[in-house]
Amino acid sequence: MRALLDTCTFIWLVEGSPALSRAAVAAIRDPANSVLLSPISSWEIAIKARLGRLSPAGPVPRLVSEGMSRHGIEALPVTHAHAFAVEDLPLRHRDPFDRLLVAQCVVEGLALISPDEAFSGYPVETLW
Repeated sequence: MRALLDTCTFIWLVEGSPALSRAAVAAIRDPANSVLLSPISSWEIAIKARLGRLSPAGPVPRLVSEGMSRHGIEALPVTHAHAFAVEDLPLRHRDPFDRLLVAQCVVEGLALISPDEAFSGYPVETLW
């Protein structure tokens, strides 16, 4: 399976939070799976940290790079195709970060590891 982490999933993984579901942890740790993180999540983390809505333990670039390295997470670049796919998504959810993550999943055929039920109205497989 190839799966993209939602931003909150990545943060909880890095923090070792008990909020992660057993299914999410199993999917992330399964060596047969490719687990990905989008720069969109890095952007969201940086914005939320700057606004004081998130308090990472250290600089955001270090948090993301060390978290990805420690957990074997690969980067998923953002492409024009991903951006264009946002136009075709239903307007069920207006969060621009989430909409672009969904578009990446649609274009790349990825599952999305997320607890957010707002994703259920989109044509992507979610895992939680």
